[in-house]
Amino acid sequence: MINVVGQIMLYVNDQDEAVNFWRDKVGFTVVSEQDNGQGMRWIEIAPTNEAETRIILHDKELISKMEPELNLGTPSLMFFSKNFDSLYSDLTSKNVTVGEIVNMPAGRIFNFADNESNYFAVMEKL
Repeated sequence: MINVVGQIMLYVNDQDEAVNFWRDKVGFTVVSEQDNGQGMRWIEIAPTNEAETRIILHDKELISKMEPELNLGTPSLMFFSKNFDSLYSDLTSKNVTVGEIVNMPAGRIFNFADNESNYFAVMEKL
């Protein structure tokens, strides 16, 4: 039986730029960085070190060569925030592309884009 989502694979064109974005603009922590010594490198990031679900940044080009049949599209991720307005202001002040705040039946939501124009959503969680 599955009881938690452990990792989400995010395939990116530039791992270093992706780390910079998630760490410096979104406030994530680099949990670990691995390199198998044969060109395969992956970086584990999370909102905090205690987060159960983590994002693994993989090199899209390398993975496509290793696994050509793999879907390398960006997953549709919804993050939750207790500091919704602060996060929105912070991302905006760091020149992150953010969408308008939208009121939905489940709560307020906005989208933001990373440096590769992949969009993610944030929902307010009180």
